[in-house]
Amino acid sequence: MTGVRLKHQQITEVLAREIRSGRLPTGEQLPGEHALAQRFGVSRTTVRAALAELNETGLITTRTGKGSYVLFDGRPLDNRLGWARALALQGIDTRVRTLAVREVTDDQLADQLALDETAFVTVERTRELVENGSVITYERSFLPCVPGTRELPQHAALDDLSLTEVMRQSGLHADHGQQSLTGRRINAPEAEILRRSPGDWFLDVRRTSRAADDSLVEHVASLLDPEHFELCLEFGLSAG
Repeated sequence: MTGVRLKHQQITEVLAREIRSGRLPTGEQLPGEHALAQRFGVSRTTVRAALAELNETGLITTRTGKGSYVLFDGRPLDNRLGWARALALQGIDTRVRTLAVREVTDDQLADQLALDETAFVTVERTRELVENGSVITYERSFLPCVPGTRELPQHAALDDLSLTEVMRQSGLHADHGQQSLTGRRINAPEAEILRRSPGDWFLDVRRTSRAADDSLVEHVASLLDPEHFELCLEFGLSAG
């Protein structure tokens, strides 16, 4: 016997069909909670539950109040999904090359992040466009040493590794954080990795994600090719 679908599940299915069909294009802002509540004749609490499900499936991203997000060639990306998935949702074919995965001790980073634990699992990767091999990102992720991340150096297929999934399975769930952006010239070792010339300008993005108890979830230092990426800030948005 098929169970009766709850109201928020019905709304989720309707909006999911509209998104997948292209009626609600990628990057377009959904109507506010009040408008959706009026459309479906339900409470805003029911609408929030539906939006939460859409967010979980990766069909939308919800920004409360204000937030920053990355654009690739003018198109919005939600890097909370992980670069591979966020770019794939835009129809952009990329491949990852894992350069190193190891456990390190970094007193300076621990001090910078106000952490007692100085050991991290680091993952260094580049991402390139399949169509021309152009390297568009160089990323260094620093994860806390916990069951699930500590085993990463022994992972057999690191190029196919989803750090987003690893963090989820390791119980590392981001609740809040901060992100900063500067522009700077890359040095010689970075230029070799990025296949560019020393002194070329790149966007240097630092993002620290923390759990509800303020413990570290992930610290990421990324160099982004400014020919393709820019960082945008939205503020004063109303959830209603």
